[in-house]
Amino acid sequence: MSSTRPDPRTDDDEIITWWGLVIEGYHVTQGKLMAAIAEEFDLAPASFDILLRLVRSPEHRMPMTKLAHEAALSSGGFTKVADRMVKAGLIRREPCEDDRRVTYAALTDHGLDIAQRSRKSAAEVLRQRVLAPLGETDSAALAEAMRTLREANS
Repeated sequence: MSSTRPDPRTDDDEIITWWGLVIEGYHVTQGKLMAAIAEEFDLAPASFDILLRLVRSPEHRMPMTKLAHEAALSSGGFTKVADRMVKAGLIRREPCEDDRRVTYAALTDHGLDIAQRSRKSAAEVLRQRVLAPLGETDSAALAEAMRTLREANS
């Protein structure tokens, strides 16, 4: 993506329409993805997000406060999701050996299996819903544009 200065002639309506299309495209695609994951694995979006973060983390575990922050959940909201995931046998809480203030969320064997299978299923949905209509070049450009926005607005 080009990092040129914005054109001051871009009219208000046009830029608002562009952003609306980004949001609408995201919502409809995310809805299809989450519906497929819920149907196949009975996972809520927050639980799926947490599983993905854990399966990609060293030792399949992360400090719970860091995980809550990365998943954009409040402490209380994360605790509720974590409680449901523990009850479902997807994660367990592990105390830190070096710092008793830290508790890890770690995948159980069952959680690892579900995380790996749901990640594979999500990738297939995204191949159909993003890669097929956009192609590899535009998909990569979209990801890079979103990365740029994330960094510029963090």
